[in-house]
Amino acid sequence: MTTYHFCLASRHFLLEEEPLEEVLKERTRNYHEREQEIDFWLVEQPAFLEAPEFKEMKQQCPQPSAAIISTNPTFITWLRLRLEYVATGQFEAPSESIPEPLKSLAPVSAS
Repeated sequence: MTTYHFCLASRHFLLEEEPLEEVLKERTRNYHEREQEIDFWLVEQPAFLEAPEFKEMKQQCPQPSAAIISTNPTFITWLRLRLEYVATGQFEAPSESIPEPLKSLAPVSAS
């Protein structure tokens, strides 16, 4: 199993109020320059919130939600300090309650 760390907030806050796109682009550029594998993902309406252990967190977070999920705890701590109004946590996956750690429940838009 892998430990995943996350920052969670409303989708509106993360994607519209914060310059998150800029932050993630810079982080991606930095990883490519260092030839480091990407270890973070933006997931809208993350499925891990359906796990029983996250019931209270889901109730407290405005919906629809979004999360930045990473295997790098330092990156999530940095994001928490940078973004302020986010919840953070971690989980082990795959597990019985979280079989797909990066799964989204957001409807797929037809293009």
